Amino acid sequence: MVVMDETSCMPAIAKFYLEFTCEESCGKCSPCRIGNKRLCELLEKITNGNGTMDDLNALRNLAAVIKDSALCGLGQTSPNPVLSTLDNFWDEYVEHVVDKKCRAGVCKKLMQYVIDPEKCIGCGKCAKNCPAETISRTDYTAPGHKLASMVIEQSKCVKCGACYQNCKFGAISIK
Repeated sequence: MVVMDETSCMPAIAKFYLEFTCEESCGKCSPCRIGNKRLCELLEKITNGNGTMDDLNALRNLAAVIKDSALCGLGQTSPNPVLSTLDNFWDEYVEHVVDKKCRAGVCKKLMQYVIDPEKCIGCGKCAKNCPAETISRTDYTAPGHKLASMVIEQSKCVKCGACYQNCKFGAISIK
């Protein structure tokens, strides 16, 4: 039995167990040798935010074929984490595919660091600590005030968390 909480991402957990199975496979039968690699590739695509609803259907179908056709116990049970998480946490898979979001914040490519301009004082400490140099200062007007704030260019962000760790004002959050 494995106990998890809301900080666990079910597609990532399924991928973790499948990667282990791929490493342990003897390679004698195609369902285990090739099928599990394809399952891993689909899960990688989903956890990177590039998956589609067709990929979810392919994931379920391929897992069922591997379960029914593998020669040994390892191959026959290897798709169980995928099938179990699909059955019990379907909504998390759909969030990864449709909303491009990981509610647990585990899938790095699906997370975003966001700066709240109301909390940011524009000190620039986040920008100084950003290794990808994706944070810049912007001016905006709040009712009655002209303020400076920082903004993150999401397309260049490497999601290292340096900005989040160095902000002393709680202005940066993970979405």
